[in-house]
Amino acid sequence: RGRGVADAGGVTGSGGRARAWPWLFKWTNYLKGYQRRWFVLSNGLLSYYRTQAEMAHTCRGTINLSTAHIDTEDSCNIVLSNGGRTYHLKANSEVERQRWVTALELAKAKAIRMRNNQSDDSGDEEPASQSDKSELHGPLKSLSSKLEDLSTCNELIAKHGAALQRSLSELESLRLPAESGEKIKAVNERATLFRITSNAMINACRDFLDLAESHSRKWQRLLQHEREQRIRLEETIEQLAKQHNSLERACRGAPGLGSATASISSAAKGSVQSAKGEASDEDEETEYFDAMEDAPAFITVTADPKHHRRSGSNLSGASEGHPEDWNLEDSVFESSNQSSYNESTCKDLLPKKRRRTRIPDKPNYSLNLWSIMKNCIGKELSKIPMPVNFNEPLSMLQRLTEDLEYHELLDKAVKCESSTEQMCFVAAFSVSSYSTTVHRTAKPFNPLLGETYELDRLEELGFRSLCEQVSHHPPAAAHHVYSRRGWTLWQEITIASKFRGKYLSIMPLGAIHLEFHSSGNHYVWRKVTSTVHNIIVGKLWIDQSGEIEIVNHKSKDKCQLKFTPYSYFSRDVPRKVTGVVSDADGKAHYVMSGTWDEKMECSKILHSSHGSTSMEGKQKTVYQTLSPKVLWRKYPLPENAENMYFFSELALTLNEPEERVAPTDSRLRPDQRLMESGRWDEANVEKQRLEEKQRAVRRRREAEAVEALEEGKDYEGYIPLWFERKVDAVTGELICVYKGGYWEAKDKQDWSVCPDIF
Repeated sequence: RGRGVADAGGVTGSGGRARAWPWLFKWTNYLKGYQRRWFVLSNGLLSYYRTQAEMAHTCRGTINLSTAHIDTEDSCNIVLSNGGRTYHLKANSEVERQRWVTALELAKAKAIRMRNNQSDDSGDEEPASQSDKSELHGPLKSLSSKLEDLSTCNELIAKHGAALQRSLSELESLRLPAESGEKIKAVNERATLFRITSNAMINACRDFLDLAESHSRKWQRLLQHEREQRIRLEETIEQLAKQHNSLERACRGAPGLGSATASISSAAKGSVQSAKGEASDEDEETEYFDAMEDAPAFITVTADPKHHRRSGSNLSGASEGHPEDWNLEDSVFESSNQSSYNESTCKDLLPKKRRRTRIPDKPNYSLNLWSIMKNCIGKELSKIPMPVNFNEPLSMLQRLTEDLEYHELLDKAVKCESSTEQMCFVAAFSVSSYSTTVHRTAKPFNPLLGETYELDRLEELGFRSLCEQVSHHPPAAAHHVYSRRGWTLWQEITIASKFRGKYLSIMPLGAIHLEFHSSGNHYVWRKVTSTVHNIIVGKLWIDQSGEIEIVNHKSKDKCQLKFTPYSYFSRDVPRKVTGVVSDADGKAHYVMSGTWDEKMECSKILHSSHGSTSMEGKQKTVYQTLSPKVLWRKYPLPENAENMYFFSELALTLNEPEERVAPTDSRLRPDQRLMESGRWDEANVEKQRLEEKQRAVRRRREAEAVEALEEGKDYEGYIPLWFERKVDAVTGELICVYKGGYWEAKDKQDWSVCPDIF
């Protein structure tokens, strides 16, 4: 329609004209608040525009009412939510809001009926374009209009036929000659037959329209299929034309390969890597782009590796690389470019034990967050009593173990002969640990002091992991992982978190250590800050920001990764991560790029040089690289993950009950188990019991410390079970490291040293 209307639910006047209330106020953001927008309700869809004139070319957003939830906050507000999309709307008055709510409810009911009627033959059809829909619905509207005309004629025929029959009946009652009476009777019978025939004709027309409507969806699918085939054919032809053009240019540039200048300007055929990784092939010459050394992204120039094999030695600049080091057929990078989840290169690590693939669906409990959090602003998060409604059924120890989901990156890093190549895989592994957080806005359970968690996958995946909560205030967890594939990882993480009203900042403190057995390379890095936004109003979303510096303390190689924070005004790809791998001399070897929720790539640097100085006085660097290679790609989430706390396949197995684990293992925690089973009320009661029990133990320990102080004795405090505090030789920090004994105790099933914490 050419104006904002509310007609999808049959909200029309008796004359067929739709009643319109097109203007509503829509919540945009905290800077602009509510803004006036033009809304259109049609065919079960609510769309909005900034102005009425925009209807001809730009739709700002659409929400499907058939699966939407309609709610009213107060006398003038309306809230529409459909999956991850929510509209906060405000009307001018309560009367206008009620008219909109009525129209929306009617439109939703009609959309649901239409969806149910079409579900039998809807199949997997794609939505057709607007032009295809108009081509299909145009004839149907014409048929419907003609049917209405026929129905009107039918009513007129019935009306006049009844009048004619009354007139004939009156004539029959008159005293007329017998011959006249017979003729009048014959005319009456013919009039009745005519009326029956006209009714049959109207019914046949109605049946024809119903048949046309039932077949229209099949016609729509056929038209859409033909349209897609045409688009694919056009894309194929365009791709072939580009390849032909590239081959022609390569042939023209072949005679000049002996010259270093020609090899750079003609054979390189540089192309700017876009955010989606597509390379332009229309550049006739290599182009060089400036990139700030501390910028959050790098625009690289890719070159033909075959041509650079012949001319790489002639390159000059601040640093040079030889493409022979970038073995396209046999290197570890090539194996990492295989599909991570369809054709895994580590088939020998496939699980032998069948693990669970689902957990009970998350209950749909509502809770007023502000009523709980308004008195907690500025407090340490670990000191705030939280109901399980804000949790997910995993402990912080299990979330720490979940960082090992992409452990195969470290298995591949073992095979690298070059320390800088190995650094690329370590960097990809450090980024991969954040991929599970993109939808995971719920809070893990705070572990109790002395709580442990083991993940023994030595036979299945080649590693075994152990975590222990070694401190409660501040909360600190020690983690140790041994892999028979040739590496060991350990860390002690302390979580500092602050609630700031609109967002929650989570700052992991502590270093992560990774050592490879054969080479002795020892890597150390720290985690970035995680921020949960829209704590009070809006949909929760999480972001990662900051920098990670990974240092190989044996070779002194470094990798500086920058996690670009989300900005409303930025044009960068969301969740972007960029970095450079350099050796001990500061020479750059690889450029890292990607996103922390999807994939990471690395590109080998062939040539780097210093460019011009920016207005801020910072030196710019120009990198020319080979084509990027994918080191890591995120696994797809399991089916129905949105109802299972967005758990990955590994996360679904972390709380699976196992035998022979320590009595302090997180799997045995009762409140967490009750929450996973969907019994949240019981879980809240059990959670309070455990926390009170822990407070009583802490009060007793404090009393013992006071008593020891009065007697002049030393009081050691809590001593971890399986870890001990030592000064790290690399960082000089006091850190909890694994002292051994856990796996031996498990073999013997001797858990006598374990406290009763549950």
